[in-house]
Amino acid sequence: MNEVRYGGQAIIEGVMMRGGRVVVSAVRSPSGHIVTQTEHLRGLVYEKAWARWPIVRGPLNLWDTLLLGIRALLFSANIAIDEEEEKPTSGVIWGTMALSLAMAVGVFFVLPALVAGTLDPFIRSSFEANMSSLVSNFLEKALRLGLLIGYIYGIGFMPDIRRVFAYHGAEHKAVNAFEAGAPLEVAHVKKYSTSHPRCGTSFLLVVVVVSFVLFLLLGQPPLVERIVSRIVLIPIVAAIAYELIRVGAAHQRNRLVRLLLLPGLAMQSLTTREPDEHQIEVALAALKSVIAQEQAIAAEPAPSIAPAPG
Repeated sequence: MNEVRYGGQAIIEGVMMRGGRVVVSAVRSPSGHIVTQTEHLRGLVYEKAWARWPIVRGPLNLWDTLLLGIRALLFSANIAIDEEEEKPTSGVIWGTMALSLAMAVGVFFVLPALVAGTLDPFIRSSFEANMSSLVSNFLEKALRLGLLIGYIYGIGFMPDIRRVFAYHGAEHKAVNAFEAGAPLEVAHVKKYSTSHPRCGTSFLLVVVVVSFVLFLLLGQPPLVERIVSRIVLIPIVAAIAYELIRVGAAHQRNRLVRLLLLPGLAMQSLTTREPDEHQIEVALAALKSVIAQEQAIAAEPAPSIAPAPG
């Protein structure tokens, strides 16, 4: 398997692929042509050694991924949407993403905590002290997981989202083929799986599990403290989940690790669809461009340094 790890995300009628130095977005235009955009990766996430420390790197990389995704989404909207349709501005995209993040925190973190916290008096009266905290936190976890699965399952019926999910599947197929050393041609790539251990969908499931363990250690705090703790600890939960995903991806050949990865891989069936050949072609255009540009950068000679004056 190639040591370089490539990955990305689905966008509107396209795929964004990123490597270690560049990120490429490839989008199918209404005319049928594939249009690409390249962005060089810069910033403290890539340039500062401390930004690569375990735990620290998780939230930083997730934030950077969000920013890259928004820019790729804006590019794809401008290319994929027909000229006669109104195209979203950057302000609309950023505003929508900010609102979506706030709603995600409210629905998937605050709401389950609110429900479980409200039921805590009944739980305490129904169970012994050593079981009360476990039951309360298990209820919160079950609500969080149920809301997450229900939401993803529900939006999967929307035609536009189904197409995005198909591009998500194309992205996974392309990366799986590359990591297996297969030729990056549609005929070879389409036989590969639409699931991948580094997928963000698996990350969401790991977040639910990590949050359950971490919040269990806090016991049954009062309702307000419970809600605040869920919001404040989101970066810690994300950091731990990020490290677990990295470990899982690095040791996916291990039988025990593969077993632990199964729930996340199964959940990806909700966020991927089998792509057609045209969608795979777009994913390959993005991946091939990333690989070619990074190989070109690596082949560039190091700048010569003039000796200091004596």
